[in-house]
Amino acid sequence: MHGQQAIDSARVTEIQQALIREHYLSGEASGRWDSTTEAAMQKFQADQGWQTKLMPDSRAIKKLGLGPDYSNAINAKNSTFADPPPASTIPAEQSSGFAAAAGVNH
Repeated sequence: MHGQQAIDSARVTEIQQALIREHYLSGEASGRWDSTTEAAMQKFQADQGWQTKLMPDSRAIKKLGLGPDYSNAINAKNSTFADPPPASTIPAEQSSGFAAAAGVNH
């Protein structure tokens, strides 16, 4: 068999906590992907108009706030960057190459 065969218990706990927060599951997170957790995820996905046969849908994971963390991405909100160097410090051959690629004439 290839690929992931089961959801890691730590990830199941995260999913359960999110489902509890969204009122689709009650009680404490157990870290076990049981029938109650599966039913809660199916209900959550159905309420979003998504498929309910495969578990769990990537859109549901994102909607529960458990998707990838892009907070350090270069275009992340509130990111800070150093000012670019002055144009005068860019070598002429590089500058002309940028201009040509952009279709800009000096």
